[in-house]
Amino acid sequence: MSAPREHWGSRLGFIMAAAGSAVGLGNIWKFPYMTGENGGGAFLIIYLGCIAVFGLSLVLAELLIGRSAQRNPVAAFRHVAGRGWPAVGAMGIVTAFVILSFYVVVAGWTIAYMLFSVNGSLSNPDADALNAVFDHLTAGTWEPIAYAALFTALTAGVVIGGVGQGIERASKILMPLLFLILIALVVRALTLPGAAAGLEFFLIPDFSKVTGATFTAAIGQAFFSLSLGMGAMLTYGSYMPRERNLPTDALAVVSLDTLIAVLAGLMVIPAMFAAGMTPGEGGAGTTFKVLPAVFDAMPGGMWFALGFFLLLAVAALTSSVSLLETVVCYFVDEHAVSRRKATAYSAVAVFALSLPAALSFGLMADTKLFGMTFFALMDYLSSSITLPLGGLLTALCVGWVMGPRAIDALSNQGRIHAPWAPVWLFILRFVAPLGIGWILLQGLFS
Repeated sequence: MSAPREHWGSRLGFIMAAAGSAVGLGNIWKFPYMTGENGGGAFLIIYLGCIAVFGLSLVLAELLIGRSAQRNPVAAFRHVAGRGWPAVGAMGIVTAFVILSFYVVVAGWTIAYMLFSVNGSLSNPDADALNAVFDHLTAGTWEPIAYAALFTALTAGVVIGGVGQGIERASKILMPLLFLILIALVVRALTLPGAAAGLEFFLIPDFSKVTGATFTAAIGQAFFSLSLGMGAMLTYGSYMPRERNLPTDALAVVSLDTLIAVLAGLMVIPAMFAAGMTPGEGGAGTTFKVLPAVFDAMPGGMWFALGFFLLLAVAALTSSVSLLETVVCYFVDEHAVSRRKATAYSAVAVFALSLPAALSFGLMADTKLFGMTFFALMDYLSSSITLPLGGLLTALCVGWVMGPRAIDALSNQGRIHAPWAPVWLFILRFVAPLGIGWILLQGLFS
């Protein structure tokens, strides 16, 4: 007889943990440079639209499937939709595995930058010097591998501890701290000389720069940031008691995630202008190349830098935990593997796949598949293809296969007042599939 399924200890615990899954490198590392590369304010408006139309609807859908089944993604789709649909859950698990394999590489950089903050490597306002620090780290061989291994081990350590004692307890403390540090850094960034031009770039849209690729990037970022299409939200939903008010919890998670993304943009984009960098110039390394110059200009900047990269690492950890938990939950539920063994085996496999991603900026920089490095290919396949595809199939499953049953489950069989639920179902049936389908085509043929 299987052990009783763990549940979140409180509503706050779930919101902090689910927000921890959503709030992480997708917001603080990726969102600012994606905004810079895609036109600033115009991208921001499109991104917010994607969050409102697709993001919230699909977060609700994923959490609903997980809560209804109280099982992993494969078993959950089998429970709510029957034959054939478990393949959608399997795709989500594979996607979580692939994303985690390059995610631990970037997360490892945050650990390295914690050390750089202490040893004085970042005490230099010169952009070229800061670029050299980042390039030296990422182009190395053993350093990026070692940091990725360390972060993978930290992730596995939390997952082995289980849902309540590990993930929930840490999230309640560390996510609010991250929020407070971000507020302080936003205030400092906006008071830097030259920051006003960055603020204008970020908030005032220039729609002449919008292309089909802008929409593809926005929806991909929305999915990446909200942990959609990879089974993470579904898995976390499976630990929710059925009597909880799912709509209000989902809205809280999405709102917190979006707020953190906007704050990260307000922190990084103005700082780029103040440091004399053009939007998108830093690429994937924007956070690591620009923010040290901001810290160096602040009184006690070393401590701000250390605190920021520590909390960024923690935010990355809460996200990576949700990704690994998605994989582990499958093996525990479907194959009766102990949590300890499932975590250990999965972590080793993640680390193995992280090796080519870690070396994509150095030893394997010239090794290309379809014209992309391993890191870029893993990012492209997940952000532009499998995440939207997973979201599309989730929308179709809840909208058409579950149909009115979904509204009953969402409203706790009518105990929760949800007059807007038919609109939500309409979005899942028609709006989300058409929008995501078009964006998928853009991602495939752009």
